[in-house]
Amino acid sequence: QVQIVESGGGLVQPGGSLRLSCAASKIICSYYYMAWYRRAPGKQRELVAYITSDRNTNYADSVKGRFTISRDNAKNTVYLQMNSLKPEDTAVYYCHASTGVLGVGSWGQGTQVTVSS
Repeated sequence: QVQIVESGGGLVQPGGSLRLSCAASKIICSYYYMAWYRRAPGKQRELVAYITSDRNTNYADSVKGRFTISRDNAKNTVYLQMNSLKPEDTAVYYCHASTGVLGVGSWGQGTQVTVSS
């Protein structure tokens, strides 16, 4: 399995921005899905966004127009640019790699994002 390390989380004020990075130990071009999930306190894990190997993207309704997912296959890295952050975006964000079925595959340890004034 691919090893995944997320970075870029932190504390930001409402309306601010953060960029999360997901570095993989293996080439990611073979992974059909690269995705970001999040888990807020007391809530179930939810899919935030995914990008396919042919660069199709999909976003949760709650983040459409604010978040952008991208992948750099040369650097084996996936990014999540988060703008106009809201307190309800507070969660641990996880990077996920899957060769076929979204939700089945490799996971990172997560990075904490806290949106608060």
